[in-house]
Amino acid sequence: MPGMTDPHFSRTVSYICAHNHDGALGIVLNRPIDMDIGKLFGEIALEIHLPELAEQPVMYGGPVQRERGFVLHTPHGDFNSTIEINPGISLTTSKDILESISNQNPPEKLLVALGYAGWTSGQIEDEISRNTWLNWASPDIATAQQLIFDVPHSQKFDWVMSRMGLNLANLSETAGHA
Repeated sequence: MPGMTDPHFSRTVSYICAHNHDGALGIVLNRPIDMDIGKLFGEIALEIHLPELAEQPVMYGGPVQRERGFVLHTPHGDFNSTIEINPGISLTTSKDILESISNQNPPEKLLVALGYAGWTSGQIEDEISRNTWLNWASPDIATAQQLIFDVPHSQKFDWVMSRMGLNLANLSETAGHA
């Protein structure tokens, strides 16, 4: 929302990957850091033989555990630490997905992030009720995949706003409750 002043989240698109009684976990989709996948692989002693992936930027996934990697991807393989978000999108945190990429066996589509956005139990609901977040539920898996993997990072925020039929300049910073 326009009133979001936290520099970690201002004008970001965060994809909620898990939400339960313990809290929520999301990955920021549109904030590249000064690193590409090739450089990341070099830092963890893995080779990457796919130039199109090597040049793909790594995202700032959020302010929590920024040294930890998260890979959003289309379903592929059986990795040690994967949660299926829906039938078309998974999140893996184990190194074996990076080894699979290094062995030229990557998922069809992927987004690599360092860190995640986390909320404690009830926190995200409270923030939504205070008009901190604008929420959009993708109408289908293909649209979610398009947002995560195909829309250029610099255009994701405006892309979501246009899908919602909204102009950020027309939104108020205060919440109204009827």
